[in-house]
Amino acid sequence: MQKPSLLLLSLLVPAFLGLGGCAVLQGQQKGSPATGAKRWSDAATWPDKKVPGKDALVTITKDMNVVMDVSPMPLHGLTIEGKLSFADDKDLELTTEWIMLHGELEIGTEKAPHTRKATITLTDNVKDEDISGVGGTTDRVDRGIMLMGGTLNLHGPEKSTWTKLAKTAEAGSTSIEVLAAADWKVGEEIVLASTDFDPRQAERRTIAAIKGNTITLDKKLDYMHFGKITFDVDERGEVAMITRNIKLQASADAEQSFYGGHVMAMVGSKMFVEGVEFNRMGQNMTLARYPIHWHLIGDAQGQYIKNASIHDSYNRCVTVHGTNFLHVENNVTYNTVGHCFFLEDGAEHSNQFVHNLAIQVKCHTSKACMPTNLAPNGEAGGSNPLAPTNPENSFTNENRAAYRAASMSAKDTLLPSDNTVTAYWITNPDNAFIDNVAAGSDENGFWWSLPEHPQGKFEGTEISKVTWPRRTRMAEFRGNVAHSNFDGFMLDRNINREGVFGLAGPSHIAKENPADENSKSVESLLQDLTAYKNRNGGVWGRGELHVFRNLKAADNAIGFTNSTGSFGADTFTSLVVDSLFVGETDNIGNPVTPEEKAYGRSLPKRLIPDYPIHAYEYYDYRHDVVNTTFVNFQDNKQRGAGALTWLLFTGAGVTTENTVKSAKYINAKPVYFPKIDPRFDSDNRSGSAYRTAAIHDLDGSTTGIPDSYVLLNDGENDSVATDDTCEIHPTWNASVCKGDIGRIQFSIRRGGPTSGVGLALKDVALRSAGPAGAAGPARAAGPGRGAGPARAAAPQQPITLSRNGKDFKITANQSTVRAGTEIRVKTERPEVSISLTEMDKDSWVVFELPGFANATSGKQQDSIDALRKATETSYFKGPDAVWVKLVIPAAPKGIGMDQFGPSDTETSITVRR
Repeated sequence: MQKPSLLLLSLLVPAFLGLGGCAVLQGQQKGSPATGAKRWSDAATWPDKKVPGKDALVTITKDMNVVMDVSPMPLHGLTIEGKLSFADDKDLELTTEWIMLHGELEIGTEKAPHTRKATITLTDNVKDEDISGVGGTTDRVDRGIMLMGGTLNLHGPEKSTWTKLAKTAEAGSTSIEVLAAADWKVGEEIVLASTDFDPRQAERRTIAAIKGNTITLDKKLDYMHFGKITFDVDERGEVAMITRNIKLQASADAEQSFYGGHVMAMVGSKMFVEGVEFNRMGQNMTLARYPIHWHLIGDAQGQYIKNASIHDSYNRCVTVHGTNFLHVENNVTYNTVGHCFFLEDGAEHSNQFVHNLAIQVKCHTSKACMPTNLAPNGEAGGSNPLAPTNPENSFTNENRAAYRAASMSAKDTLLPSDNTVTAYWITNPDNAFIDNVAAGSDENGFWWSLPEHPQGKFEGTEISKVTWPRRTRMAEFRGNVAHSNFDGFMLDRNINREGVFGLAGPSHIAKENPADENSKSVESLLQDLTAYKNRNGGVWGRGELHVFRNLKAADNAIGFTNSTGSFGADTFTSLVVDSLFVGETDNIGNPVTPEEKAYGRSLPKRLIPDYPIHAYEYYDYRHDVVNTTFVNFQDNKQRGAGALTWLLFTGAGVTTENTVKSAKYINAKPVYFPKIDPRFDSDNRSGSAYRTAAIHDLDGSTTGIPDSYVLLNDGENDSVATDDTCEIHPTWNASVCKGDIGRIQFSIRRGGPTSGVGLALKDVALRSAGPAGAAGPARAAGPGRGAGPARAAAPQQPITLSRNGKDFKITANQSTVRAGTEIRVKTERPEVSISLTEMDKDSWVVFELPGFANATSGKQQDSIDALRKATETSYFKGPDAVWVKLVIPAAPKGIGMDQFGPSDTETSITVRR
């Protein structure tokens, strides 16, 4: 598919032409700095024959090539139409309010990196200064380097930007051992990432001495930082070098105002940045004012930011907006506000993000997040370690709508989603992310939040019309690591046109032809990912045909959960293959609370210390686990445990055809269905569907019984399919049964599984309130994790099923059922509809309905024996009951069911009194 060009005339910024952009481009200097260069310190260099003094407004005209050989007096501003380069024979500092770059600013070259210290400090002594209207906005543009067709060449020698611990650094240590520190030096600053659930355990230190790979620190460590590969999961903490010899920074007053510096490249500009330190950059709560920002450049082949450090930023890290083919590699960030690595509008494609490291990403400069998450009720907003008990951060059923509206009000965040901040904000899958690390975000590590079409500056453009991020295959996503976040990898909660997002709704379903939603769905591969010490999910996804290969998840509250996007229309939703889940490793963290200290290790959910250990949560429709190993999932005095379970405690989307095969369990209980506990519940619908949970073990590797089904059997919600031929596992709260297990629904659904596809892509009501009074699609404050619009249902008389002398209660009109069984249906309802789904051809179930007199369909039989012998759906009218036999006439067309009933009713009948 040909990539659409971004160089549309409609996107060219008027301010650029207003500043004589054409003349600037023609006058841009090229060639060596030594060719015709003049020294800054030489009065003859300047038209007035005077070296610029304090607060001067300096212009380097297009015919000038100036070498800065001294540190000038602080300037008011600097306009470069020609070329300015820094001499490399002494340490130099340039202090100015701003730099307007039409020509070239060079500090070092790619072949000859700058070796001495070069510092550019951006001041804000002239408040609210407006320089040119850069960006086509009415916002003030100040305290920045603004490229208007110019070229920024910054090249430092730093290559070893981050490494890992070679062994664990204990709390109180004054030295650490790392894998590689060859060119690190005494006096430089490093940051140790958190290796626990709390991202605030990142620590900044100065190198006091160094010998080989052993580093002596200027002061003791407050926390343990883990440094081992444990149970084959690499949890060695990252150590980042944030000092560079080339530094761009705002003056120290920015620490109070949060109004830092920024670098912004406009149409026709070029940036080649490597080995540079960005300090106190980004202007808090101001659009388009970021540490480094490619703004509507279009195709930018060859441009890059590499080996840089961005720390103490008040507004993002690296922003790529309307720009393609960039290379963002080997950069480190620390203590930053808002989405860090930021693909802005969804039109951006073919960019490469490689081996970057983001440490301590925050929602706000100082206050706690108000995230829009799905979290267990018992956390009460405790996803943020800064405010685990703050009642204003409570996200419960009672105040859910009000909380979401406040979360997304954007009164104290740049975008509504910044309150659920992420290290990597991905709005188009057609970008490569390789070997990156999200090491400690307040909320998400990696977040795909995909618009239907690119928005923002692209709203209504031809590019937007032909670009479909939600239908675009992932280009390349491998080797990435997410730890010490709330959710590690988030493939869901796509933004809408107002910039808000729901907890359910439109999904990522890649298509062979993204422009045609009816074209063939295609797989997306996510490979070699690692998720550990995340306070909630290692992976949460929504969509179809997502293949996770060699996923390693350890020490998370939940290892993996995925939700459907097409309601069973595709062959599968997610496949986890050749993977590893570890419940608890040797990384005990830094216990703080009394429960943690008694337990001997930190806990993912401090407010719910008994939250169960579980690796993999099945959810709606077809999810398959293949050739995967589970380690250390055993009950203990603090926490129940099990490798496989279902989403706690889902009220939607349960199927009998989610599968497991070729599984291996080491010190691990294979299955655990926790008893319904509202503290554990993030679904908030009373677990009505969870009561009918099932797992299909294809080869017996989980249960020891090939082609068997694991069914909920907790003494309260036992399945009517369970009998004395099944194996009962009390510690699993489950039974294991052979036979054809399907689903019974006491209602009739028709139309097949494809009836949900359109809803999944475009019509689902958002699950979260946006800004108060915001225009846009209607929003429902309905269930959180279910797909599809909420529907109110009138209360009905209960139904009890009786089999072999035992009664089984039915919740929400559904149950698992086994073929070849006879069941009595007891209810006071005047009419009952019964349908079967997810069963093999010719499978049957007989129902006795006392007190009923007629059936409205099926073939009437003249005796109970004739009914039992019938090969098609039939009924028999007895003296005090109607007997019905439902027979499956053909193999099912699809998989699964939605929250309202089977998506592909195979056979049904209605009886009346």
